[in-house]
Amino acid sequence: MKKFTPNYYAKNIYEVSADFYLKHGIKILLVDLDNTLASYRELEPSDTTINFVRNLEKAGIKVLLASNNSGKRVKRYGELLGVPYISGARKPFAFKLRKFLKEQGAELSSTLMVGDQILTDVFCGNTLGVKIMLTDKLVEEDQWTTRINRLLDRPLRNKLRAKGKLKEWNEDDRELKEN
Repeated sequence: MKKFTPNYYAKNIYEVSADFYLKHGIKILLVDLDNTLASYRELEPSDTTINFVRNLEKAGIKVLLASNNSGKRVKRYGELLGVPYISGARKPFAFKLRKFLKEQGAELSSTLMVGDQILTDVFCGNTLGVKIMLTDKLVEEDQWTTRINRLLDRPLRNKLRAKGKLKEWNEDDRELKEN
């Protein structure tokens, strides 16, 4: 189960503040596109997404886009968002992302991968040796290939929850406030 266990869990990427990343020494966010940052039907970044990324950049956090989706969509989205991107990343395999991160000058120890799928994003992040944040999917609708992955994703999430392995991103802060 170790390869399928994220370091952190969040309902969605937008609820996590730049302060959290800075507190944990994160300088680079390697973000999945489909159903993590936006619906796979969104061809352009929303104002919410643009503002979110700009706030991270103001805090000194570099955002990189990593998607298994086709080149055209990812290229357009990445260029409009103004961030480096890789399409056809072939997650859960790590070789293309490892090369991409090296080209971007990323240090693995200060990189956090954010994605909505255990089988692709979490497994790949663990193989890469970066920290991982698992999110829920943003919208109900999935591409057909993703629907297949979700059949295995649900029981894995349930097992991780039952074993207390889905650590909420703000869990430490809540414990400090309670004490």
